Amino acid sequence: MTESTSTGVGWTAAETAARLGVKPETLYAYVSRGQLSRRRSANGSVFDPIEVERFAAGRRRSTADRPAVVIRDGRPSGGPLMTIDTDVALIEDDALYYRGRSATELAGGARFETVCHWLWTGDFDEGVGFTPLPGAVDAVRRVLAALPDGASLAERLQVMVPVVAGLDPLREVLAPESVAVRTGALLATLARGLDGRSVSGPSIADHLLGALSPADHDQRLVDVVNAALVLLVDHDLAASTMAARTAASARAHPYAVVLSGLGALDSALHGNASRAAYRMLSRVMAGEDAGAVITGTLTSGRAGVPGFGHRIYRTADPRAELIFELLSDLPGAGSAREAAAAVTTIVAGRGAMFRNVDLALAALASATGMPEDGGEVIFGIARIGGWIAHAIDEYQQTPLRLRPVGRYVGP
Repeated sequence: MTESTSTGVGWTAAETAARLGVKPETLYAYVSRGQLSRRRSANGSVFDPIEVERFAAGRRRSTADRPAVVIRDGRPSGGPLMTIDTDVALIEDDALYYRGRSATELAGGARFETVCHWLWTGDFDEGVGFTPLPGAVDAVRRVLAALPDGASLAERLQVMVPVVAGLDPLREVLAPESVAVRTGALLATLARGLDGRSVSGPSIADHLLGALSPADHDQRLVDVVNAALVLLVDHDLAASTMAARTAASARAHPYAVVLSGLGALDSALHGNASRAAYRMLSRVMAGEDAGAVITGTLTSGRAGVPGFGHRIYRTADPRAELIFELLSDLPGAGSAREAAAAVTTIVAGRGAMFRNVDLALAALASATGMPEDGGEVIFGIARIGGWIAHAIDEYQQTPLRLRPVGRYVGP
C-alpha cells in the first residue's frame, strides 16, 4: 500500500482487503459477522486502519502464533516451535521475572551492573563495577572515528565488539567466571566508547546518557535509563537470544555470541522497533493530529501501530508501564508523555491493543533529545546481559544440540 489513495481518515475496501491478504468477499464476511466495522461514504465503504490492525493482530495470534507441535515423551519435538529449558526469564500472567525475582521490582532499585553480575554468577553484589580491558576504550574510539557519518549507533555497537575481542587473549576461555569478567569489561567499553567523555567513574546508564542525550542530566534521568536497562536484560527466547544461544551451542566465544545477538536484534520486528514509534511521537509532538499520524503510519505500509501490542503479553507490558511511571516524575518529559498519551487514547479506543516497551523507549528517547535509534542502543546494551546468561548455560549443554534437522520439500 505504498501508493495508497487513502485520505488519511480511512482505508478503502480494496486497501483493507490487501492489508489483510483476503478477497473482498471475505472482507465483507468479516463485516457481516461483526468482526470489522465500516462506514459508508460517497465513494464506497471506508474502514478504520487502527481497527483493521487490531483485527489483523488477533488473526496472527490465533493462527501463526499457535502452530501444531508434535509431542513425544511428553515434550514438544520436531514441530514449528521448539522448547528449550531456561532458568533466566519467566513471563507469566503479564509479569516478567528473572530467576524468580520480579523484573519490575529489580528495576526499581537495582543497578544494571548488579543484575547482570547476578544472572552470570548467582552473586547479587550491589557494589560490583565493570572495568574495560586495558586500552580498549581508546581502541574502539579510534575505530569509531574512522566510520562514515552515516553509520548508525547500532552499527557502531556491532563494530566495537570485534575490536574488543581482538584485544582479549582469553576470548576463547568459556569458563563461567572468565566469561562474566570479560563481558562486564565489554559492556563498560561499549558504553564509554560511545560516550566520548573522559570520565570513568559513572555507571553504564550514565555513560549511555552521555552518548545519547545532548542535554545535561541528573540522577533521576540516570535512574530511568538504568531501569530501562534492567527491564530489557532478558525476555525468554526472543529472536536475538535464540541467535546468541545457537552460537553458544556451537561453542562460539562470548564476543561472537554478542555479535550474533546484535545481528538478529537489528531488525524492524525486534530491537529497532522503537524507531517507528519515535518517528510517530515526534510528529505528534510537532503539532500534527495524533489520529492522522497513526493513519499515515499504517498507510505507509507498516503492519501494526508501532509501540502497541505484543506476541506474549495479553493485556499490558509491565516494562512499558514502569518506564512511563518513571517518566511521569521526570522534568521535561511532559511533551513526550502527552504525545504518547494521545496516541494511546486513540489506539485503545479501537480495540484491545496496549502500549508496549517500544513506545516507552521512544517516549524516553524523545523526552531526552536522543536520536531515533537511542532506544535501540539501550535495548542492545541491556540484552547483552541476557545473551551471556544464556550462553553461560549453553556452554554447559551438549555441543550443537540446537542444530535442527531440515525437512526437504523441494523438487
